[in-house]
Order: sequence, then C-alpha cells, then structure tokens
Amino acid sequence: MAVLKVIEIMASSEKNWEDAVNEAVKTASKSLKGIRSVYVKDQSVVVNDNKVVEYRVTCKVSFEVFI
Repeated sequence: MAVLKVIEIMASSEKNWEDAVNEAVKTASKSLKGIRSVYVKDQSVVVNDNKVVEYRVTCKVSFEVFI
C-alpha cells in the first residue's frame, strides 16, 4: 500500500495552459520523487493591451511518500 501526499502549486507559461501544466510538473519533479498525478484546480490568464500574455494554472500534485 502506498501513502500519497498532495500539495498545491502554481505555474505559468507564455504559450498555453498545457505548457503551464508541463512546467509545473517539470519544476515540482526537481524536489519531489514519485509524482503520481496532477489535478488542474484553476486556470487564468494575464491580459496586456487586450492580448493574452500569460497562462496560469493552479495544480494539486500528488506524490508517493516513501517511508
């Protein structure tokens, strides 16, 4: 049986939401081992001069706790 922990993180990208999620996983994996899933809780954008300039996601990342 595995024990999982869930943390909430935010990430952003200038390309799209998918890239923002990939950035969240990439960055989280630098300090977390055993990432199992990512749940996108919220999405938003930054607008500048009537153009979308940044995509943001708030994610819940679950990972295995090794005891």
